[in-house]
Amino acid sequence: MATLKVTDESFEQDVLKSSTPVLVDFWAEWCGPCKQIAPALDQISEELSGKISVAKVNIEDSPSTPGRYGVRGIPTMMVFKDGQMISMKVGAMPKAKILEWLSESGVSA
Repeated sequence: MATLKVTDESFEQDVLKSSTPVLVDFWAEWCGPCKQIAPALDQISEELSGKISVAKVNIEDSPSTPGRYGVRGIPTMMVFKDGQMISMKVGAMPKAKILEWLSESGVSA
């Protein structure tokens, strides 16, 4: 499953009401580290299809959702499960570290 583009309007339906955990990546077009982690997130989306969804929120196009969750720097990644944010990381990480973090968050690989 490819990464899902989420907007302020679709956030509740796509993330909060999702039946599977969702890794949300808050990013922007001008953010170099955001572009660095994009391929890893695409791979995780494919490899963990059915266990977790990967959603991307462009903070320029959809500013109210990052504001609501206190996003101050990007990339910021959050894991949502059953409508609640259960874990958050700020900054770029290699794929192995993202997978480790997901595992620690209770999302098994």
